[in-house]
Amino acid sequence: MNKRLKFVLITGATLFAVVTTASLGTWQLSRAAQKQARQVAMDVQNAKPPLTTATLLATSDPMEPLHQRARLRGSWAPYQTMVFLENRPMAGRTGFIVVMPFVLEGGKGALVVQRGWVPRGMDDRTRVPQIDTAVGVVEIEGHMALPPSDLYALGAPTGGAIRQNLSLKQFAAETGLQLLPLTLQQTGESPEGLLRQWPVLNLGVDKNYGYAAQWFGMAALFSLLYLWFQIVRRFLGSPKSPTPDV
Repeated sequence: MNKRLKFVLITGATLFAVVTTASLGTWQLSRAAQKQARQVAMDVQNAKPPLTTATLLATSDPMEPLHQRARLRGSWAPYQTMVFLENRPMAGRTGFIVVMPFVLEGGKGALVVQRGWVPRGMDDRTRVPQIDTAVGVVEIEGHMALPPSDLYALGAPTGGAIRQNLSLKQFAAETGLQLLPLTLQQTGESPEGLLRQWPVLNLGVDKNYGYAAQWFGMAALFSLLYLWFQIVRRFLGSPKSPTPDV
């Protein structure tokens, strides 16, 4: 391979590497900007006054209250509708997330409430704890949230008190309730002994900045290596013109 062809191939490969890594770095910055915008939107939602039952039911877009605080009045659905979602960690332990429908005051709608977390009994994994549930109209508070994330499971969603995942559509059919697409993560003290240390949503913006720095660093490294080996060393190593004898 002659030197000229080798120089062209190295130049092309370096250009491709620099453009690719720089593009990946730019993409990571755009992802960080998107996540920051989402974080701002979440902070704006959280700063709003708490939703009431009336304002929640009057919302035209059922997804609009996401991440907003809420203080709702209503009554718990029958105790038999309580569901325990298994394999859900909290505070470094694995147990159940307790969910239960809450019928909003006026009977015009209902939503699933993530009431809190309880540990799983090691002696009998099919036994669920007894959770005290108030009867009649009560007021609860929390944050509007998406339904609990699905864990990997084979087959269709299952029924019963202990479940791997919760399908709102299936649960609405089971209970006969008109469930909202959002849930409420209940906050505040729990006289029932439920743990409510809900994880703070971390969008991972710092990771995107870190990845961007790595990609841009690689682009700079490729450029410097090319500059040194293909230009600077060639210039330094080129033979000097002989000095004519006087």
